Amino acid sequence: MNSLLSKLTLALTAVLTTVPAWAVDVVFKPVTDGVYAYVGEIEGRNYDNEGLNANIGLVVTNSGAVLIDSGATFQSARKIHEAARKVTSQPVKWVINTGDQDHRWLGNGYFTAQGIETIAHAAAQADMTKRSGEHLEGLKVLKERLDGTVPTLPTRFIADQDTRLELGGTVLELKYRKGGHTPGDMVVWLPQKSVLFAGDVVYVDRVLGLHPVSNTRNWLESFAVVDALRPWTIVPGHGNVTNLPTAQAHTRDLLLALRAHMKKAVDDGVDLSAAVKSFNAKPFATLKHADVWIPQLANQTYLEMERE
Repeated sequence: MNSLLSKLTLALTAVLTTVPAWAVDVVFKPVTDGVYAYVGEIEGRNYDNEGLNANIGLVVTNSGAVLIDSGATFQSARKIHEAARKVTSQPVKWVINTGDQDHRWLGNGYFTAQGIETIAHAAAQADMTKRSGEHLEGLKVLKERLDGTVPTLPTRFIADQDTRLELGGTVLELKYRKGGHTPGDMVVWLPQKSVLFAGDVVYVDRVLGLHPVSNTRNWLESFAVVDALRPWTIVPGHGNVTNLPTAQAHTRDLLLALRAHMKKAVDDGVDLSAAVKSFNAKPFATLKHADVWIPQLANQTYLEMERE
């Protein structure tokens, strides 16, 4: 009996070790006619999510398709391309990088090799160049799923605040207002659809991220574009497809609260530790990672207000 049990255990172990590691299934779901989104999970980057913990967009026209962001790796970019092909037979003509965070542009190498134009704002170039090594280091958790990824700058940089593109009768307006989460953050507005691909200007369902390159004052300037456009539908950089009130509550209002509290603390001579502890995070407590990340945001915003 013990011998049989041992054999069964060995057989089961052999089967389990041959099962491939879990992999992300990239599926574009309809947002409105001709517009689709892949909604990534809202956890941090890890081996299982392949660094695709952000949202990717797809716009289909009669003359070709446009992808919004290229993913974090060469391999995930290929998955994104394959997912687009399942939606449309139209070839991808452009890939627009909405910012300079890794999952917005590190998949560019795959698309460039396919002869597809990649587009970003010129304000992203310096940060892409400077932090590409840092991005790759942070993605080492992906192990072999990072193989083939070579930081590849966009083939086209735009310089204006507002750039109008048109493909197959569909208008895409690229709007840049000093970035925020990263220096090159911009939004992509589809006026005919009232759909906004907000990139990292908008986070919902989870707490937004601040890095040393982030700037909350610039971020609010970028968000002012969202307020002015009043889109019917917003595809945020992270979180579920949403509406304007939710975007305001989860991103704009958190930034405003952080800046107001930390400005008063700095003006009143309150030290950093006390200022962070006294920040009222209750209105944002339902957001994913709030308990861990909001104190970090408060810390960084205090330092930013000191510099201002």
